[in-house]
Amino acid sequence: MRLTEELLKQGISEKLLDDIKYFRHFYKLEASLQDRVPSTDNVFYGKDIWSMCITAILEGENILLSGPKATGKNVLADNICELFNRPQWNTSFHVNTDSSSLIGTDTFIDNEVKLRRGSVYECAINGGFGVFDEINMAKNDALVVLHSALDYRKVIDVPGYEKIKLHDATRFIGTMNYEYAGTKELNEALVSRFMTIDIPQIEEETLMIILKEYFPDANEEILPQFAGIFLDLQEKSKNSEISTKSVDLRGVIGSLKTIRRGLKPMLAVNMGVVGKTFDQFEKEIVMDVIKTRIRESWDAADVFTAR
Repeated sequence: MRLTEELLKQGISEKLLDDIKYFRHFYKLEASLQDRVPSTDNVFYGKDIWSMCITAILEGENILLSGPKATGKNVLADNICELFNRPQWNTSFHVNTDSSSLIGTDTFIDNEVKLRRGSVYECAINGGFGVFDEINMAKNDALVVLHSALDYRKVIDVPGYEKIKLHDATRFIGTMNYEYAGTKELNEALVSRFMTIDIPQIEEETLMIILKEYFPDANEEILPQFAGIFLDLQEKSKNSEISTKSVDLRGVIGSLKTIRRGLKPMLAVNMGVVGKTFDQFEKEIVMDVIKTRIRESWDAADVFTAR
């Protein structure tokens, strides 16, 4: 298994990986749910973070991944589901996410009223791993369901229907970015139901590992300049000189992909990085950072020498 091999390279103990193998064997996955197990190309880097996540999951705990933008929280959540071979139900919290989105809602099927199951219901009965994306944007109506789902009793009472007993393999993974607009402080009762893992900002060494994995054919002298763009913008955001909008690793990776396709580097980073912010003053700051790293004269062949 590729993911297991990658974790061995990162220094995760063989005993932990053996315990995961036992977990996968003990909680066998039904064939009908196999397509819900994420299959990820990207692997989260961070031995200590991985060790905390794995041990917590094995001990039956739910985990909360918190940290700034572009630290790999969602990649890690997908990796965890794949590693443990559990079906994933993902819920992204927003203003319209309520208890019916999580538990289900009445619907008319075959001339009778039936419950159309929500993500938490499906996760609970199938032993899935439920991912609560941006959990600190959840409304109070949704939080009531979360309190029940995460409680030590592992029972959810659905009014008008039977009680739901959570499958022993069921786990919940919350992610939160405390810098986004619309977020709020999580209450103490909810946080106490999680083991909280703070994901630190990405460092140059880790970033280069990621970029080299994505782009093994890139010029080894020029690729660090694209990593530098991200790191420079991350630092400016940390110092409150700019917002986090342009601090976007997906944008940097997307830019490099379009360069590999033949687009000029400056046009690519305009689209993938500068374009993420719509404030003209901030655009100028971001562009100044990019111009210290990328030359206007470069074309795709300078970045990807094999082209």
